Amino acid sequence: MTRVLVDCRTIPSESNCSLTIAGSEDEVVRAAVQHSIDVHGHDDTPELHEQVRGALQPATEQISRQGAFVQMIEFTAHRQKLDEGKALLDKWEAEIGDARTARWSVLTIDKDREDRYVQLVEFPSYEEAMANSEHPATAAFAESLTELAEDGPTFRNLDVVTVDL
Repeated sequence: MTRVLVDCRTIPSESNCSLTIAGSEDEVVRAAVQHSIDVHGHDDTPELHEQVRGALQPATEQISRQGAFVQMIEFTAHRQKLDEGKALLDKWEAEIGDARTARWSVLTIDKDREDRYVQLVEFPSYEEAMANSEHPATAAFAESLTELAEDGPTFRNLDVVTVDL
């Protein structure tokens, strides 16, 4: 599912509304149109739906926010095992489904240490990260990752203090 968002701050209004709505395209359009009707007094017209749809942005533009939680996972693995790791990740995504609480993740490779990887995974909160960690699909993924890795994984639990864009 591709997530999108609509930000009322990008749509001129007399109320200076600051609401942001994120989700799948159809649910964001539906919620934003209803918000426009209920809060801003607009009429439910095809033009309103078109205006809202035209204001949609990829949700990835909202990288993180203060109070979010980031888990850093560091491990060593041979590059040829990356395909296996990707298959494990795909399996985890299918198994966890709607119970997934991770908002985004980034896998990086250390340019100075061969075969050393760092994955950053962001969650809305520490509590949601722990709910994700306790899910059976995540436990199975972590066990498989441990078997795949030469060293690690080592976990660091980080609270987001500031976000500068």
